[in-house]
Amino acid sequence: MENNHFSRLNQYRSMWVLVFFDLPTETRTERKVASGFRKRLLNDGFAMFQYSIYLRFCASRENAVVHIKRTKNILPKKGKVCILQITDKQFGQIELYHGQQEVAPEKPSQQLELF
Repeated sequence: MENNHFSRLNQYRSMWVLVFFDLPTETRTERKVASGFRKRLLNDGFAMFQYSIYLRFCASRENAVVHIKRTKNILPKKGKVCILQITDKQFGQIELYHGQQEVAPEKPSQQLELF
C-alpha cells in the first residue's frame, strides 16, 4: 500500500511544461526565427503536442524550473509565447480527440537524471 501512496504523491511532484506560441512567419527571417525556436525546444527535450504547442515531462518541480528558464532564454523578440506547468495528475485528466474519436494520452517515456 505504501508503494501506491508514493506513486500518488509522485503524480503531484512530477510536472509537465507546456509552451504555447504564435510567432510571425511573414518574412523569410521570421520563418527562420520561428523554426529555430521550435528546433531549440526539441533539442531541450520538448515534443510537439500540436503545431504551436510543445510539451516536456519533468520528474520534479525543480527540473521544470530549469527547462522554463532555458525556454525564457531563447524567446524570440517578436510573437507571443506562453509557458504553463501542470502536475502529472492534472495532465492525466486530459481528454484527447482525433475527430470525434477519443484517444488515450501517451505515457511519458522513462527518463534518467544524472546528478
